[in-house]
Formats: sequence, structure tokens, C-alpha cells
Amino acid sequence: MKIEQIYTNCMAHAAYYLESNGEAAIFDPLREVDDYIAKAVNNHATIKYVFETHFHADFVSGHLDLAKKTGAIIVYGPTAKPQFEALIAEDGQEFWVGNCRVKAIHTPGHTLESTTYLLIDELGKEHGIISGDTLFIGDVGRPDLAQHVVADLTEDKLAKMLYHSLRTKIMPLSDDLIVYPNHGAGSACGKNMSKETTDTLGNQKRTNYALRANMTEEEFVSELLNGLTQPPGYFPKNVLLNIKGYESLESVLTKGKKPIEVKDIKDLIQDGSVIVLDTRSAAVFADGFIPNSINIGIDGNFAMWVGEMIENINQKFVLVTELGREEECMIRLSRVGYDGTIGYLAGGFEAWINEGFPVQTIKRIEASEITSHYSNWPIVDVRKKSEFDAEHVQGAINIPLNQLYKRIHEFPTTNFVLHCAGGYRSMIAASLLYQRGIQYFVEVNGGFSAIKETSLLPITDYVCPLTML
Repeated sequence: MKIEQIYTNCMAHAAYYLESNGEAAIFDPLREVDDYIAKAVNNHATIKYVFETHFHADFVSGHLDLAKKTGAIIVYGPTAKPQFEALIAEDGQEFWVGNCRVKAIHTPGHTLESTTYLLIDELGKEHGIISGDTLFIGDVGRPDLAQHVVADLTEDKLAKMLYHSLRTKIMPLSDDLIVYPNHGAGSACGKNMSKETTDTLGNQKRTNYALRANMTEEEFVSELLNGLTQPPGYFPKNVLLNIKGYESLESVLTKGKKPIEVKDIKDLIQDGSVIVLDTRSAAVFADGFIPNSINIGIDGNFAMWVGEMIENINQKFVLVTELGREEECMIRLSRVGYDGTIGYLAGGFEAWINEGFPVQTIKRIEASEITSHYSNWPIVDVRKKSEFDAEHVQGAINIPLNQLYKRIHEFPTTNFVLHCAGGYRSMIAASLLYQRGIQYFVEVNGGFSAIKETSLLPITDYVCPLTML
């Protein structure tokens, strides 16, 4: 039996490739499925099943395209009601993949249909569990997502379900099993995930707060719900796409891979029907950009921040990218269901410059300049509240990036300094502020990290965020 984790860092997402004796199965695939197919072809294997641990909220799964291209059977756990052809497993049902078996274990709690898959090798030995969002390394799945799409559910009810799933279905399993979760640190599907992406179940029983021995249901629910932040707004939309189905990725790319000339983009901007999404780095964007464009850099948590900051999942986009990265940007947008790309700026931003059209810039400063030139300006920190609470510049104002729209009135009405942790999120904020006419600020190159290293600003004492959960 061969089991391989396929990890995508920008999404903090893990898919899995299982193979035995010429047959393969894919667990929780991303939407771009050709790499999975190529892996099976190279190994002379046929993809037999696509196993889904649950209806995902943070990404659009590749189950439909993968099944269509390979003839594989899509498998969900008990209670799942997809609006397309799929096999709904019974609790305890086993599936043969070559000479190994996959056993479905219904583990509701993160969602109602959440299912853990137990891997049993060719010799009949239990090898590991593909746990989806039921069990992470250091954490468990948050129970406040399914309630957005299923009536009469509360996070409290789901948390209680998860408590019993863990204690009656997961914890009795052997300590030497390998835990293969769907996400790692950086995902919004949990609050305390480790940077490690696999572990033994025995070690998780010893170290994971949610698997603590003698933990009561009441204690579990309290600790699980404490510290949960508002889930990203695009999560319920992704769940519905995963339940109902979606357009093929090939069709999305065909519509989006169209170069648009500068003059035509200018007309689209004036029409107001599209967003110009500039995916270049923060530093390059600051030096010059198309007025009213939004900067979300491709070399970061791009898809997550698009979903977080652009409410309309059907929004039409024109992309400004580094030359040659147009398709990459479209694929990463599609991972969270944003399929509205209608084209990209032909010739890149240089073409806009060459036509002599208006350009805006954002003033970036070095952290060392704050005390010498901007010491009297208020400081706005757009990091998460947990980051800010752990350590920040004394007197700074915390307006987390994902709260920018509803707290726009809290920004200073006079000159201010803007920063995040390293400069990625603060440039997103800067572009959105410019759209709304707030342009009287400077943004810190290197963010809080640089401020700590090179400025003389007073910093609060560090408090480990884990102590605040």
C-alpha cells in the first residue's frame, strides 16, 4: 500500500493519494485534478474512488472533475446528500482499493456527514486514518460551519456530536495509527493547528487538548468554542458549490485566459462591472498600479484573502499579473469558487504605463523611519486580534484586515501609519483604503517584524496566544 500526502501550502490543504495493486483512490482533492491523474498514470494505476471526508467550506473540491475524467466513484459518508451521483457509505462500510481496504467511520461534529477513513493495508494491519476536519494535529475541526447551510443546527449541538465522535470512534483506535488530516497551520477550519501535517494517534491523545483523558462533554464544548473567530464569509458559498456542483475548471480557464487590451480594460473600469485584481507583490504594486485596483498578491494566502475580502463570489475580474502567471492566478481563484475571471491585462502593467494612463502609488517607509519622521502619527495594525493581543506597538489601533469594511469609520481622519506582520495584508488594506478615498497614510515595509527589529517604538510584552484560548 502506498499513501502519499499532497500538501498545498497556500491553502494549508492536504489531499491524499492511495494506491495498491494497480488501483488508486484520491481523498479530498483540490479542483485542479490533472496532477492526480498524471500520478496514477505514471504508476500504471486506475483511480477507482474519490473519497470526500465532508462538504468542504474553505475550498471547492475537485471530486466532480476527477470523477468525470476518470470514471471514479465519488464516496461520501452517512447522511450526505449531494446533488449529483455519489455513493453514500454506511458507517463501517469497507471499500477495496487493490489489495488494501478503506473503512468509512462516521464522525459527525465538524459537519453532520463528516467521515474518517481508516486505511487497512494488504496484510490486514490498520495503518492510519484520513481524518478530514474531524481531527487535526493539535486541534479538531470547528463546529460552527455547517449551521450556515443546515437548518436547526447550532455550534453547541455539533460540538457535542464531535465530543462523542472522538471518544467513541477515534480514541479507541490503536495508538500507532498515523493521523492524516485535511489541513495544517494557517487554515481557518480550526484555531490551534500544528505546523506538523501528520502524527501518530497516540501522540495526539497525549498532546491534543481536545483528546484529553477524562475530559467531560461540558469541558470539551467550552474549550472548543472559546476563542473561535467569525468564519470567512465565503465558507458557506463553497459548501453549497460542493453540494450542488460547479462548472468544470477547463471551462473556467477557457473563459478567463483572454488577453484584454489596455483601452478595453479602461472602458470596463469606467463601466464599473469588473474588479481589477492586481496579483503582483506588495512592493511592486506600491510603486505603481491602476487606480481603484485591489492588490492581493499571488505569493501569499491569495485565494483565502480573495474569498475573505470580495463578498460576491460571482464577481467578474480582470487580472493584472506577472507575465506568465495568468493561468496560475485563475486556478487559485477557482479553488475558492471565484470563477468570474473574464481576462487579463495584455502585456501586464507595463502596457498600461506605455499608454500613458493614470497611475497611483502608495508610500512605503522603512520601520526605522517611523520614530524619526512619523512619531506623532497614529499607528493602525491590521493583523488578527490574537496576533495583536500577543504583542503590538503600544498605543496602536487594531483593525484586523477581515474587519476593514465594517470598521472603516474607525480609521484615523488624519495622517497615520499602516502595518501588518510583514507587509502582505497591509498592502491589501492599503489598496482597499485607496478605493474609498483614504490615502493619507504610509505603509510599513516589513510590517511588525521590521518594527520590532529596527524601530525604537515601545512594544508590549509578548503573551503566547495559546494562553488566550
